[in-house]
Amino acid sequence: MQSRRPAPGCIFHTDRGAQYASEAYRRALQEAGLRGSMSLPGNPYHNAQAESFMKTLKVEDIYIGGYKTFADVAVGLPKFIEEVYNAKCLYSALGYRSPNEFEDQLVQQAA
Repeated sequence: MQSRRPAPGCIFHTDRGAQYASEAYRRALQEAGLRGSMSLPGNPYHNAQAESFMKTLKVEDIYIGGYKTFADVAVGLPKFIEEVYNAKCLYSALGYRSPNEFEDQLVQQAA
């Protein structure tokens, strides 16, 4: 999201898709101060969290969202991620906290 400002050196992890290995993409990461990371070949476990997120996104928003145009997606998708997924949904892997609560706790511990 544009409202988030990850610290320089933050790791951006992806699968091994060709688009993520492209020179243009790697350059964009570098310009943003991010470090690229890719799954090992044939290892689906590195992306388990991302795959779980995509399933939740599809089931809880995309399939029922009624998006008709790209503009609808551009408005609705960030809203779902920020207002529902990150703020209201509780996850067992995070100690039954929302991602926002979990992140806030990490920031407080690091301070």
